[in-house]
Amino acid sequence: MKRSKLLEWLSYPPDSGNAAALRRDGDALSRERFNGRALALGQIGVERHACPGKCRFCNFSGEFFRESSFEIPVEKLVSEAVEFSTSGGGLDALFLLTMHDFNPDVLLEKIVRIRKAIPENVKIVLNVGDGNKTFFAECRQAGVSGAYHVLRLREGIDTALSPEQRRYTVEAIREAGLDWYYCCEPIGSEHSNEELADAILFGNEFECFQHAAMARVNFPGSDLPEEISKLRLAQIVAAVSLASADNPRLGSIAVHEPDELGLLSGANSLYAEAGSNPRDTAGDTEFGRGKNVAQIKEMFKNTGWK
Repeated sequence: MKRSKLLEWLSYPPDSGNAAALRRDGDALSRERFNGRALALGQIGVERHACPGKCRFCNFSGEFFRESSFEIPVEKLVSEAVEFSTSGGGLDALFLLTMHDFNPDVLLEKIVRIRKAIPENVKIVLNVGDGNKTFFAECRQAGVSGAYHVLRLREGIDTALSPEQRRYTVEAIREAGLDWYYCCEPIGSEHSNEELADAILFGNEFECFQHAAMARVNFPGSDLPEEISKLRLAQIVAAVSLASADNPRLGSIAVHEPDELGLLSGANSLYAEAGSNPRDTAGDTEFGRGKNVAQIKEMFKNTGWK
């Protein structure tokens, strides 16, 4: 994929005819690639506390966090995992979201309990902080299928985390034999087309299993520039779809947050969410920004995805 072509796609004004054609082409390619089939994914945020990552775009940042710390008791977590993974017709995968500074041993115990409790056909995927190959190999033995990990836009500038460590974790996930879920995120109006292109190409360079685009959500008190429009997000989703045409491992493309326009531009995956959420000040995002399984499946139906 030529970077110059990707930059051209990203440079179109979102309300232009060229951008409309881009969204059409991204949609057509994904419907052919994925045989018209969509994936319903779910994520449970299992804990929340002030995070040392200090990401300017995250509600859990140690500089902004004003809520009480909380961790879902393991019995309740297992119960919620069962309910979540079987509600609304079931999920393809259940993601477990932790804080950056998670406890690996405690998480492994939870994985074992959840794997025994939920249907075998529902994958377990992790969304955790940095880790090494040994840890991810242990997770695979415990029944984990994949892990979401991202070298975020302006990593090390808008975060206190190391870009090199983020890359190392991506390599560890792949070396452990797990599917690598990736995303160009969190996209705001301040990010240049060059930054977006580099982030999109990074996912394909290491052959991500899932690619995606996610818009940044400004929480109360944020000093970041304005959010991008849904039309701009859909344009970036289309660019992800077309730029990923030669990625041999690509199994799906997601749009965050769930959005029907994204489903008409190249995305075929949406996430239902419960528990803590770094984009939401609600204690349980299911009663805040998060969508449930029935809602995202209705969005698939409305946009012609099976």
